[in-house]
Amino acid sequence: MKLRLILGDQLSLWASSLSDAHKGDVILICEVRQEATYVKHHKKKIVFLFSAMRHFAQTLRAEGFNVTYVTYDDPENTGSLRGEVARLMGLHDIAEVIVTAPGEYRLLTDMQGWSDALGVPVTIRPDDRFLCATDEFAAWAKGRKQLRMEYFYRDMRRKHAVLMNGDTPVGGQWNYDSDNRKSPPKNLTVPAPFHADVDDITQDVIALVAQHFPDHFGDIHPFHFAVTRDAALQALDMFVDERLPLFGDYQDAMIQDEPWMYHSHIGLYLNCGLLTPMECIARAEAAYHDGRAPLNAVEGFIRQILGWREYVRGIYWLKMPDYKTMNVFDAKRTLPDFYWTADTQMNCMHQCISETKRHAYAHHIQRLMVLGNFALIAGLDPEQVNEWYLLVYADAYEWVELPNVTGMILFADGGLMASKPYAASGTYINKMSNYCGSCRYSPSVKNGPKACPFNYLYWDFIARNADILRGNPRMGFMYQSLDRMTDDKRHAIRADTDRFFKEIGAGEKN
Repeated sequence: MKLRLILGDQLSLWASSLSDAHKGDVILICEVRQEATYVKHHKKKIVFLFSAMRHFAQTLRAEGFNVTYVTYDDPENTGSLRGEVARLMGLHDIAEVIVTAPGEYRLLTDMQGWSDALGVPVTIRPDDRFLCATDEFAAWAKGRKQLRMEYFYRDMRRKHAVLMNGDTPVGGQWNYDSDNRKSPPKNLTVPAPFHADVDDITQDVIALVAQHFPDHFGDIHPFHFAVTRDAALQALDMFVDERLPLFGDYQDAMIQDEPWMYHSHIGLYLNCGLLTPMECIARAEAAYHDGRAPLNAVEGFIRQILGWREYVRGIYWLKMPDYKTMNVFDAKRTLPDFYWTADTQMNCMHQCISETKRHAYAHHIQRLMVLGNFALIAGLDPEQVNEWYLLVYADAYEWVELPNVTGMILFADGGLMASKPYAASGTYINKMSNYCGSCRYSPSVKNGPKACPFNYLYWDFIARNADILRGNPRMGFMYQSLDRMTDDKRHAIRADTDRFFKEIGAGEKN
């Protein structure tokens, strides 16, 4: 008899661990303390995964499989994946343990020692739900001086024949990102997001999470995520029908009290296995060919899945474990308390953190150009920033979170992923959002107590990292501007920065 372990991000009938499963095999799914608490995951994230796991167990049983499901509050629960495998082996004559490779390095390293610990063969199969295998990415990266996503994305388009006319891209361009940076108009009406019904299984999980994880970040209610494949497909179809047509135009836009905007909100379903990347790509491509969505929107959406998602996973497995400790700027500042409380008078930060707390979601520009931009220019400790991003978002797993934060947000890898730091002043946030209109600080004021902190923090970041960044060809204009600054201006930037961090400790009341 074989034991097939299904992890919480492998909720797919087509997972490699199930590819040759027999009805007599034992399939194990378990909710364990080790995975739920190695960081204090958002309460809503835990509800989503535990409920999706329980629903997937129902799906497997309906297919005739022999499923053992261990709930978090089971008094016999050992609290770890290996412990639960060992416990089940004590009840059955298990000749082999089969599992699809986990998405996190720490867990893979642990599993590689299971055969010796358990005394039976443990077969770790590749996760073939992705469109680029890790060894394929390593072959693509070999010998390249720069690992730029754009070139990887083009190769993936060719390989999978997505938005292609033979050997050339549909429309004559590979990338329409320049068309996707429109500021939000005042009269923009955003469609309501997908809301799934909360059934008895989810209600039970909500009660469990409220009882066992009271000190974890985030709100449980309202809960409306899909927790089944059918509901996830409904969410995908709703995006294609209602949001995709304007996704391209406003994918970078931010509006107060509109956390969902025109984004798809399907990352959590892709990353746990309820959706597959190619079915999402195919639906978007069909919408273009049917005249239901413009090319700039469709290409932008497909690039996020076929390009960026596959690329960051490739970077993760190529560069771990060293990637986790990279910190090229030697950034050491402690993560401010307002990342947990949202108690800050910077309205953009308050809005993005509050929405993250409520929804376990923020779209990519909020994550990159508000929350991440502040972390970058303020010099926050990458280890603390990575932990925060990993635990607060429902779609976050280390393979996708770490490269996005260390590489794109913090430039802590020294430019392996990004050609320059994504640092910006308050001018960018004011252009792409309406946050600044109701903020204590002004984006048009450069120094002093009324100035937007992003303004002087930006120049303080440029100045203090000149030894590292001055030679970057994309940073030349910034350093020309810095060199033209008077000593008084430089002193004002430094003084404002020092004052601001003192004010943070006092709740920004000064």
